[in-house]
Amino acid sequence: MTANPPAISDQPVLKLLNVESAYGPIKAIRGVSLQVRRGEIATVLGSNGAGKSTILKTISGIIDPRKGSIEFKAENITANDPARIVQMGLVHVPEGREVFPLLSVHDNLLMGAYTRKDKDGVVRDMEAVYRYFPILKEREHQDAGLLSGGQQQMLAISRAIMAAPDLILLDEPSLGLSPKLTKEIFEIVVRINRERGTTILLVEQNANMALNASDYGYVLENGRIVMEDTCAKLREKDDIKEFYLGMKEAGVRGERRWKKKKNWR
Repeated sequence: MTANPPAISDQPVLKLLNVESAYGPIKAIRGVSLQVRRGEIATVLGSNGAGKSTILKTISGIIDPRKGSIEFKAENITANDPARIVQMGLVHVPEGREVFPLLSVHDNLLMGAYTRKDKDGVVRDMEAVYRYFPILKEREHQDAGLLSGGQQQMLAISRAIMAAPDLILLDEPSLGLSPKLTKEIFEIVVRINRERGTTILLVEQNANMALNASDYGYVLENGRIVMEDTCAKLREKDDIKEFYLGMKEAGVRGERRWKKKKNWR
């Protein structure tokens, strides 16, 4: 993950302000404010059930927020139709991959490009994703449902690329994958950002991988952002070392802060 980063704009391509979402009476995210700058990889860390996936679903229009606003490319997309959000250049790769199992790998990729009119560009991007993931080229005519879990994750990411997005929302790409395959997936995610300049908002439980791959990070606890900083600085914080990176030598100072539930800012 050493490729040169793209130029990162000071202006956010995505901005959330005091966003709240709920499942019935249960609030899943509470007053979340964050921004993602054009050209960067941002990550949201948090334990299972903290509300990470809900943030992505709210951004992509799957869940309507109860409060707050969401801007994409300086346009208010709060509670917009998901199809319209995709057309604007924001694509969501959901947890669990959700490929079309009865369609071939090739046809799954074409589904990702369904909003595009530039046939030559679609052909170029098809060639690009096959370079990123050569196994998909080998399985081009195979039904997606017959792929392994890792191959389906590759296909889901590739299908997102085929939409030529400005921003990809990537939900738990390491879920269910071996450490070796997780490393490979993350290396390709970084390549996509570095080579194509695609902005990425990543939700991930593998904090070590996420922090190494990303430029800026947010920590979510019980639906609230409790910490944010550059990933380089987050990796050095005792709380992150103790509870996300498994570094017990970080000491009891982080443990006390965690137990007291203090605001970490």
